[in-house]
Amino acid sequence: MDALDQGLLYVEAGVAAISVLTEPDRFKGSLDDLQAVAALGTPCLRKDFTVDRYQIWEALDHGASAVLLIVAALDDADLRDLHDEATVAGLDVLVEVHDGGELERALRIEPAIVGVNARDLRSFEVDRDAFARLRPSITDGILAVAESGVRGPDDVLAAGEQGADAVLVGETLVTANDPRAMATSLVAAGRAAALPANDDERGTHD
Repeated sequence: MDALDQGLLYVEAGVAAISVLTEPDRFKGSLDDLQAVAALGTPCLRKDFTVDRYQIWEALDHGASAVLLIVAALDDADLRDLHDEATVAGLDVLVEVHDGGELERALRIEPAIVGVNARDLRSFEVDRDAFARLRPSITDGILAVAESGVRGPDDVLAAGEQGADAVLVGETLVTANDPRAMATSLVAAGRAAALPANDDERGTHD
């Protein structure tokens, strides 16, 4: 199934946003995928290793509503510069952290959105307690996103109970036998938990 077809299933399920991988080498994504899915009208996150200002304007040009900044991949100066550049471009920014040290760094730039990724990008191991552990340290007024490790509706409900404002789901949807049915069930759980369920459009890792 290509990116557009999968994106259509998610739109039909009522997701709040779709994250689209554009990294071509490891994750087989593309800017063409982003542009095609963004044309469906649902807000899209460009999910990539953003390390240069050019990528921000490139994302905007291809229809993205938001970009991803991974704190572990950036020094403090680049993190701030890229966050400021995305803000100037009118894009939302998902600032992704994995541990307390990264969260401290993220909070210095006063982000509007912080995502806690339960998956360690170096080992790919999932720490299912990561969001619950870090959520109390996320400043009030910041949108808190639980990323990775969502296996089904029960995990969405749990994230809501832990204070998540949204969840980002990747692998569970991509590998589901019926992605639309899975997305529909996650959205329903998100509504029950009073949070929107976000999904990762075509990632092999969330």
